[in-house]
This record gives sequence, structure tokens and C-alpha cells, in this order.
Amino acid sequence: MGYGKKDDDTVMRRVKMALLSMQRYSWEQGVAAQAMLESGDSETAFLLARDAVIRQDASGKLGVMNDGYSVTDSAANGEAVLRFATTTEDPLFVQGAANMLDWLLHQAPRSDDGALYHVVNKPEIWVDSFYMAPPFLAIAGYCDQAVLQIEGYRKRLWNPKAKLFSHIWDEGAQVFVRQAHWGVGNGWAAAGMVRVLAALPDSMQEDKSTISGYVKETIDGCLVHIREDGLFHDVVDDKDTFVETNAAQMLSYSIYRAVDLGVLDGNYLEYAERMRQAAQEKVDDHGLVQGVCAAPLFDRSGTAPEGQAFYLLMESAARGRVRT
Repeated sequence: MGYGKKDDDTVMRRVKMALLSMQRYSWEQGVAAQAMLESGDSETAFLLARDAVIRQDASGKLGVMNDGYSVTDSAANGEAVLRFATTTEDPLFVQGAANMLDWLLHQAPRSDDGALYHVVNKPEIWVDSFYMAPPFLAIAGYCDQAVLQIEGYRKRLWNPKAKLFSHIWDEGAQVFVRQAHWGVGNGWAAAGMVRVLAALPDSMQEDKSTISGYVKETIDGCLVHIREDGLFHDVVDDKDTFVETNAAQMLSYSIYRAVDLGVLDGNYLEYAERMRQAAQEKVDDHGLVQGVCAAPLFDRSGTAPEGQAFYLLMESAARGRVRT
């Protein structure tokens, strides 16, 4: 049972506490830190970013917790680490951000045209990576690399007929490992591209226009499948899959930010609010956002750090409090 709008601040505090109480892999630490940044809680963002650097492995990947097999996930911590490298000039953060960039730019495995793989031991490209690496690259000033990643991922994963992203592509075998149009995956793509757009300079107007079109296509493709309750199925175009909460939060967040950036017109806010209200009803008395793609395997309904974090991101975007 949700709290209702009159207790929004209480809900936010409880959702945050539940998030901070959860065990987190590298990308979960990163999206948690991003949620703190965008909601204006710089003190907690600082602490999360600091621990991501403390757990940086020898390759330069941030926040590694037995998930060093991932190529891009750890870069989700990048914006928070870079923010405090800039504001504090603390060598811990400065070197942490530099090492993460070095991994992405010079060491990480990638396709012949430069698209970063998602895992170190297989030539696989995952839709998740839209959110993990490109925003950090753009914010760090490597805007061309951020755009290159978006183009590389979209070329392989976008289904122009379904107007949705598939999940996993095997570059070596040139086949899909998972062709399903995963809702959270499309949410990662939309949210990641919106963050890149916010970071690209005006001098890259052509790229901004192109990516703006990609964002609109992604959101439009998902909205075709929105349920009456404002949520989506786990695989958005497969009604036999479970009803899932986080895709709605991610898309709601993306719409609010895209409208603020002038990428979408105000008519989309009706959908954003509908999805937001649906998510609000999924918050229980402990601050747990129920019904999201559940950690640790993400193959069922339950709870997850990223579901908590995107509630905070969505609410911050809806209230116009995003710190960029």
C-alpha cells in the first residue's frame, strides 16, 4: 500500500534508507550515487562515490564487488566520482576518475567499430550499457566517444519494426543472445541517452538532434505497450511476462528530463505522471519499491537497488530538483 502524495517526503526518506540498506554491485552503487546527486543529497553521494573508489580494482573499474567480469557497469559511478574530483580536488577522487576513464578509453574490450562490450570474456553488447558508460564519457568531456557508443549500441540492438531495443547481441556470432524487448533494458537506454543529451555541448547540435530522435522513438515504442495501471510487462511486448515496476519509473524519469531539455513536448507529461503514480502505489511501509525486476537475477518480481534508486531519480525529476 502506498503512502499517498501528502507524505511524499516521508516516502523519499524511506525509499532512500531502504536503498542504502541493500547490498550493491558496481552499477547498483553507481545508480544509487546518481540518485543522491540528482536529488541534491551531496553528502550521501560523496560517501557512495568514495567507497566506489575504495573498491576500484587494478583495471580501473569502480565499485567492484565480485562483478569485475563487467566492462561498463562500474562506469555508472563515474559522474559522482568525477563531481567530487572537481569540487574537492582530492587525489583519491581525481585518480579514481582518471583510472575509470583509462579503462573505458584504452583497455576495455570492444567491437571493431569501437562499441564497448558488456562482459570481459564474451563479445556481447547489452542494452544496459547505454546507461553505464556513455553518460560518464560525455560528462568527462569525451563527447564523441559517448556518441560513438550510443550509435554502436543502437545499430545492433534497435528493432525498427517493434520500435524497441533488444537485450543482448553477440558480436562474434552475429546473433542475439536475448532478442527480447526487456522493459528495464529500454529504460536503461532512454535514461542513459537523456543524460548524454544533458551533457553534450551546443557545438554538437547535429548529434544532439539525432539522439533526441532516438529518445523519442524509444519512449514512443514503449508507450504503445503501457498497461491501464501505468506499468509494463517485464518484456514490454509479451503479456505472458510478469508486470514490472521499474521500467515505468525509468521512462517517467526520462520523460521529465527530456521535456526539461526540450526533447519532448509537454503532452508526454501525462504519461510520466501516470507511470509515477503507478510506482508510488508500489512503495510499501518499509520504503521498498515492490514489483521491480528483482535482484540478484532479475528474472522475477521483487525488489532491487536500481528500483529504489530510480524511484528517487523519478521523483527528483518530477519535482524539478535534478542537479546537473
